[in-house]
Amino acid sequence: MTNILVLGIGNILLGDEGVGVHAVRQLERENLPEHVTCLDGGTGGLILLEPMQNADKVIIIDATLDGGAPGTVRRLQPRFSNDYPKALTAHDIGLKDMLDAFYLTKKIPEVVLFAVTVKNIDEVTLELSAEVEKVLPVILRLVKDELVV
Repeated sequence: MTNILVLGIGNILLGDEGVGVHAVRQLERENLPEHVTCLDGGTGGLILLEPMQNADKVIIIDATLDGGAPGTVRRLQPRFSNDYPKALTAHDIGLKDMLDAFYLTKKIPEVVLFAVTVKNIDEVTLELSAEVEKVLPVILRLVKDELVV
């Protein structure tokens, strides 16, 4: 059986920046297959390398500041660190470094990134913007579609 890790990245104290964590918390309440593990990665960086290496497939949900319309969701399959969107939020260096570290350890899971264009990460708030809140069901459906092995 393929082990799948769903990893929500972000800082929930900065509004939309925490969209990945909000999504994973909602997924944890659902009846997911046994081979799926959800993890609130916060802004963990390289500390997340081990759980990612133990998975056959890693699905990452993260915020991006790419200049697009807030609430836009893009599915990416980054194979190299420079495949990540250029304007990921503050913790993106850790994600890029982790992907490069996979090549050093020779344990390379399949990685799928759902990059969510966000509106506001400058205000201290636990709330998502209306645009990002509205696409949470879309994100959950996209992630569930990836769980089919």
